Amino acid sequence: MPPSTNQELFLTLLREHAIQVRAVNWLSTLMRKGTIPHALLFAGIEGVGKRSAAMMFAMAGNCLEDSMADPCGVCRSCRKIQSGNHPDIILIEPSGPFVRIEQIRFLCQTLSMKPYEARMRVVILADAQAMNPEAGNALLKMLEEPPDRTVLILTVTQTSDMLPTILSRCQHIRFDPIPGESLASLLMETQGIEMEDARILAALANGSYAKACEMSRKNWINRREWLFREIKGLTEGFPSHTPFPAARLLAFAEKLSKKKDVLSESLEVMKTWLRDIIVCRLVMNARGTYDPEKMINRDSEESIRHLSQKATASSLLSKIKAIQTAQKSLRANANVRLTLETLIIRLYKL
Repeated sequence: MPPSTNQELFLTLLREHAIQVRAVNWLSTLMRKGTIPHALLFAGIEGVGKRSAAMMFAMAGNCLEDSMADPCGVCRSCRKIQSGNHPDIILIEPSGPFVRIEQIRFLCQTLSMKPYEARMRVVILADAQAMNPEAGNALLKMLEEPPDRTVLILTVTQTSDMLPTILSRCQHIRFDPIPGESLASLLMETQGIEMEDARILAALANGSYAKACEMSRKNWINRREWLFREIKGLTEGFPSHTPFPAARLLAFAEKLSKKKDVLSESLEVMKTWLRDIIVCRLVMNARGTYDPEKMINRDSEESIRHLSQKATASSLLSKIKAIQTAQKSLRANANVRLTLETLIIRLYKL
């Protein structure tokens, strides 16, 4: 979870910037009508406000100002929830890669007792798709006999890894990726990022606030520029009389392999560059004009337009397929250095 001050700001911005309007309005309706189910499932990619919305929901259900669906944020109960110190607002997170059965058993023991002070006790099970089978079955038993005055909120990135019997006992609420302009505004307000850089990070993060913040910390603006210089050379090609640039290609692969923690994102960024060239080429051929809003890397429009007039669509699609093949090999634990060397040489030759 982000630091409490950032969490509090994000709660506010969810309302002020009308982020996740559909989800927040649905939760507000449940609160106003008093038809709150015993289990809710918040589904969406990482970093789009699922946990913040769960905290807001817990605040609304326990606000001492009786503000119904809109918590005051300043009463004793709201402040305790925001700071993570409320005894009846329970957060369960994965222990390592999994949510383990010991965690669920301890939760069941806790819920067998009455809430200490809350009107509505809230349990937030973050990344519930990380439950191992034993933990999932233990949770299922609790869902079959839900405790009084308790709401369980499961947050998941995808539902496919969840037990169908758990899914059937939860009311599902979908959280969409944050729109680019809203995400850029969030980054400017919470991280102090300049507008141009915020828009670039928003495009790279695909609607995830958490991913955009992480990219900002890891100086992705500079890394992206380096990737674009390299992939531009591979896309443009070299004069026919130029010798095969083996040293340059292998050096690029080596640099990529040394940053394994950002390798997945690096390959995705390379794909966005090729994707923009294809879209620009197709739209230009169809209508003779190009809408920059269709472009992910809008700040590189001039280079992309130039390359779209030189590269063929079949070559660009082959390059994207080559990156996807390398990604699949890496997920299967193939040798990183060898896979990247093969990829970069293929990108040059295609």
